[in-house]
Amino acid sequence: MGILSNIFHKIFPSSHPAAQAGGQAAPAGGQQPAQQPAQQPAQQPAQQPAQQPQAAPAAAPMQQVDVEAILNGMQQQAGQQLNWRTSIVDLMKLLGLDSSLQARKELAAELHYTGDTNDSASMNIWLHKQVMNKLAENGGKVPADLKD
Repeated sequence: MGILSNIFHKIFPSSHPAAQAGGQAAPAGGQQPAQQPAQQPAQQPAQQPAQQPQAAPAAAPMQQVDVEAILNGMQQQAGQQLNWRTSIVDLMKLLGLDSSLQARKELAAELHYTGDTNDSASMNIWLHKQVMNKLAENGGKVPADLKD
């Protein structure tokens, strides 16, 4: 599996759809059809069943994972100061993943980076934002200042 899926496996619990699908867009697509049939029957009856669809979306946030809390907890146990909030290198180190330039270039290719991979500073900033965006897209609760 790819580096992004390894990141997902380190952050999301094994029962979470993002961890099971390896961080691909499939889990979000898989959840949407499950929600649509629940909404369609609820829309046919009057107002009373309209309260039931509100309960179904409430169940979806329960699957949301507080990425910041998980990473802060890992940071406390790390034994070294790692700035995961701004550094892709430190984020990868915190997760116990290879943070070498080669690994980051592989992650950049996986995420379709179109910039110059020899400009590691620009690539690293882009990678960090993209990883945070992907975590959020797949059920992670990520602080707004860490996303695009």
